[in-house]
Amino acid sequence: MKVSNFKYEYPKDLIAKYPAEPRDSARLMVLDRANRTIRHRYVRDLPEYFGEGDVIVVNDTKVFPARLFGNKEKTGANIQVFLLRELNAESKLWDVIVDPARKIRIGNKLYFHGGLVAEVIDNTTSRGRTIRFVFDGSSADLHAKIDEIGQTPLPPYVKREVEEEDRERYQTIFAERRGAVAAPSAGLHFTPDLIETFRAKGVRILPVTLHVGLGTFRPVEVEDMTKHRMDSERFIISEETASAVNKALLSPDHTVTAVGTTVVRAIESSLSASYLSKPTGLAWTDKFICPPYKFRITERLLTNFHQPRSTLLMLAAAFAGHDFVMESYNLAVQEEYRLFSFGDAMLIL
Repeated sequence: MKVSNFKYEYPKDLIAKYPAEPRDSARLMVLDRANRTIRHRYVRDLPEYFGEGDVIVVNDTKVFPARLFGNKEKTGANIQVFLLRELNAESKLWDVIVDPARKIRIGNKLYFHGGLVAEVIDNTTSRGRTIRFVFDGSSADLHAKIDEIGQTPLPPYVKREVEEEDRERYQTIFAERRGAVAAPSAGLHFTPDLIETFRAKGVRILPVTLHVGLGTFRPVEVEDMTKHRMDSERFIISEETASAVNKALLSPDHTVTAVGTTVVRAIESSLSASYLSKPTGLAWTDKFICPPYKFRITERLLTNFHQPRSTLLMLAAAFAGHDFVMESYNLAVQEEYRLFSFGDAMLIL
């Protein structure tokens, strides 16, 4: 497989700028790998494909307002800082991207609109920096201040102004653990009514946590896919989730469905020696899943339609087969499915 195998053409007006309302009214393309068939349904039809004892695994990460605006000391030049992840809560150290990065050096102070101040303490890459917030309160107080003055980090392909409603709009119904700079998009389709229908059927919905990083939007730039390196992301799998997943795996009558590529990367990174899921505590993964790959835990996948050349598309192709997935994407464009984070969904059986 080469990166050029994951290109496809689409009109830009198919990029969804807002989610469907209600969320479960989004369209759903159902791919059956065994029969190689494609059906057109709606997300609200999902429960028809599940039965008592089946397990659905979701990502409960929560997006925080990671984009800050301010000025550089002395020159007063306007800057934008994207908070990637907190390195040390006690010391208030963060990995960030500064734009524009030119002449942002160690020792520079950054003054953010709303009263926050930070100092650059490391300069290791072309645009990446490590900063320390100059802030007297606790880590929780700092998070609250960032929530107050920060902007929701909508995906770069959503070409519109950020709106106040995006603070809730760009969260899944499962969002509990703060730490993501992008929403796990497949989870955006779930509604309280849909969850209630699943539970009434005896389907278990259980969380893992993977804090989605900015790398989720980064295309693979090298033609030889073996040379691509994923950004490391933090993940957690609880004992309850691992136990339920393993119980379903060991039953011939039950299935394990991953809601989104982030869940796949988490659970496939948690393998025990017997190829079952194991609880992890706080762990890190940089697992790059692309064809060919032998999935050990993921039996079915609910995902969105992803950008060309993206690692997300490559993961879907590894799961369903490259030719089948690319056929489905071309059909999605032909049938005018809505694309990407706020777009429609695909269920791969």
